[in-house]
Amino acid sequence: MDEMLNNKNHKNYVISLKDVNLKYSGEKDDVTALEHIHLDIKEGEFICVLGPSGCGKSTLLKIIAGFLKPSEGTAKMDGETISGPDWHRGVVFQSPTLYPWLNIHDNVAFGLKMRKFSKDHTEKLTSKYLELVGLNGFEKHKPYELSGGMKQRASLARVLVNNPRMILMDEPFGALDALTRENMQTLIRTIWTKTKNTVFLITHDVDEALSLATRIIVMSSRPGKILKEFNTNFTYKVSQDNGENVRYSPEYLEMRKEILKIINSQN
Repeated sequence: MDEMLNNKNHKNYVISLKDVNLKYSGEKDDVTALEHIHLDIKEGEFICVLGPSGCGKSTLLKIIAGFLKPSEGTAKMDGETISGPDWHRGVVFQSPTLYPWLNIHDNVAFGLKMRKFSKDHTEKLTSKYLELVGLNGFEKHKPYELSGGMKQRASLARVLVNNPRMILMDEPFGALDALTRENMQTLIRTIWTKTKNTVFLITHDVDEALSLATRIIVMSSRPGKILKEFNTNFTYKVSQDNGENVRYSPEYLEMRKEILKIINSQN
């Protein structure tokens, strides 16, 4: 009975990392990037990862994405070992990865065409997600004709159109100005609320994590370990109320202070 219960609970996790280590060869010695990572991610969670530079945040994302394999331990999705990249885990990078020779419509439609979707279905889905990210009217523009925020919207649409089980985002708003960044945060929160995707987002910005996440993971300096996790609900309050009101609440300020204290102690 216990084994059956454990198997049932295990299936509730989209991602399950067990005792994951990652080592690579440096110029002089082997370097341990991640050490003893245990992480279970449930369907529909919005996870933000914080930590000092070089702590292995991006390495952790690459393992979940299937770009890297753990040196030790297991990385699974829905109970199956992650063996490589997969459209079920869409990745949005800090720098938009759009094909410069294709217009925005064709960039977003590219994955569907590779998967042999019909022309009508491809057109329907592409239009749907261009509208969702607010790029109606820019379908025929080339990437170089768009602002940084619009390029990221296009990159996000290109991931979303494939209907991935999970969206992985590696500091997607880091290169944007403050106003555009806030607008993109609002957009991704709105999309997450509508699509119910599971989101894993890396950031250096504590306020960004607090305003988006349902769970925040704080990592140590290298070798990267998970120091502490925080369950939060500020993202729901921000979407319902004025964001500034939430950010000045005692609960928000106290959690922000604790997270910063942990991160700064690693420097």
